[in-house]
Order: sequence, then structure tokens, then C-alpha cells
Amino acid sequence: MINPGPYLGKYEYIPIVTGPTASGKSAIALDICRLTGGELVSADSMQIYRGLDIGTAKDSEEELAEIPHHMTDIVDPGESFSVFDYINMAKEAINGILERGNLPVVCGGTGQYISALLYGINYGEEDDAEVSEAEDYYYGICEKEGRDQLYSLLVEEDPEAAKLIHPNNVRRVVRALAVKRSTGVRFSEKNRKSKNEGPAFKFRAFMPDIDRSILYDRINRRVDIMMDLGLEKEARMLYQNEKAKGTTCFQAIGYKEFEKYFSGDEDISETVYKIKLGSRHYAKRQLTWFRHMGEGIEFIPSDIKETAAEYVLNSCRIG
Repeated sequence: MINPGPYLGKYEYIPIVTGPTASGKSAIALDICRLTGGELVSADSMQIYRGLDIGTAKDSEEELAEIPHHMTDIVDPGESFSVFDYINMAKEAINGILERGNLPVVCGGTGQYISALLYGINYGEEDDAEVSEAEDYYYGICEKEGRDQLYSLLVEEDPEAAKLIHPNNVRRVVRALAVKRSTGVRFSEKNRKSKNEGPAFKFRAFMPDIDRSILYDRINRRVDIMMDLGLEKEARMLYQNEKAKGTTCFQAIGYKEFEKYFSGDEDISETVYKIKLGSRHYAKRQLTWFRHMGEGIEFIPSDIKETAAEYVLNSCRIG
């Protein structure tokens, strides 16, 4: 493992460009790569799947040919892939880029991936499917019995974690309970152990500062573009893949909404509406995740004189 920074004698930090879907983070990351000759490391839990290109908003074929990409198209739909797998492979990719004398540029909106890299969190060899199933169980409890009852379960199961998590932060409460249920290890204990070593590299994370109404409009327009590019055909191919049924990728926004359309119970306009709505809700959850990271994420001001890419690079320079 290469020791943390300084990198290439010029940059002290490896940039992470993150944010909600359709916020413009990919364009910024690609510009950083163009300015530095860097290589992009994806931090998107859906772009890992081969063949799921349109619905996951992968970079274009031209961009993939222009800039070396890592952590995209690495598993087939239906194959198991955990946060543990991602972190190990991403670290190898980053080491390889540094050994070639290039700057790694991390880009993606999957909160767990970003947190794990930035803070050096080792989630352990967990089964994502089992954790996801446990999360669904606790979200069901919250819906039926309320967030107070959900929080009381956390106080009972993991009082140490309960002291650090606000009762209204349902997402974190659910996550803590789900990890305990699926692994048998308290969330607080896992976090305490995982942070002992710290991050493998010196990262600095940035997020575009974008008005929510503009973001939602971008999301709606992006879904329309995806439909024009052939999202329906891509979703149909996924639904015909028996191995993928019931797995994480099968439940992804942009694909799961086609189920009733393919069965003849909804028309295409209803499906498109659901994809737009689900994407906006997902963006809201992403914003909540990143805002709870506090000072770990720096906003890229909207009124800067230089480009966003230049702003990020200047912030990552030594001194």
C-alpha cells in the first residue's frame, strides 16, 4: 500500500467528487482528469454492473475511451458484490493509478462507498443482500409503529450507537439495527474497530452546490433522455435475466419501475413518472446522507470565478 500523500509532488489530497444523481459531478470529475491526465475511479454501486449502462447513467463510450475508468463494468447482474469488495478493489485501483504517476479522481454518489474511503471505514465482509433485507424489515416497523418505537429498539440493541444517532435520523437508526440483525455484531462495535486504522489515502471530498428545484428538473430531463436512448430495452433485458431476479441490481431505480409495465398493468407514462419520482426521492436521500457527513464534504460554491474542476484541484494542492 502506498503511504498517504503527498501525491505526484503537487497534490496533497486525492479528490472525491460526490453528490446526488444529476448534480453534475461526473462532468467535474472528467474535467479534473483532463486537466491532470488523471484516471477516474467510480464510486457508484450500480455502475459496477455490465450491461446496465443507460439506467445507471454511465459515462458515454467516447468518455470511457478518452479517460481511463475503474470500478465500472466489473460484475454481471445477479453476482454478489459488497461494500467490502468495493473498498478492497478501489484501493487496488488507486494504488495502480499512483504507481503510473497519475492522479486518481474518485467520483460517485453511493454514500457508503464515499464514507468508507474518506474515513477509512471497514464495513467488513457483510452480505449486502442480507443487510438490505434487514433494512426493509426495520423500515416496515417504522412505517407501522413510528420512529419512536424504532429508536427504542436501537436503545435496546445498541445503546452506544443510540447515544450518537438522533432519533429523527431514521436512515442511520435503520442501518445500525440492520447491521446488528444481519451480522450479529453491534453497529457501534463495528465502527469502532473499523476506524482504528484510518483511511488508506488522504482524500478530500467535494459536492456541487445546486438548488434542489434545479436538481429535480435535471433529474426529470435525464429520465426523458434515458427513455430516448433505450432504457425500456435495457430494462427488458434485465428482466429476462433469471440470475438477476431478486438481486440488488433488479431493485434499482430505473429498472424496478418497469415490472407493472411489462406485466401489462401500467402504461409507459406511469412507468416514466415512477422513475422520475423514485429518482427525486433517491436524490433527497443522498443529500441527507452527505449533509450528515458534516465537514467531511465541502460544497463547490456556485459563484466561483474558476471552473469547478480548477476549484477542486486548487483545494487539493500542497500548501
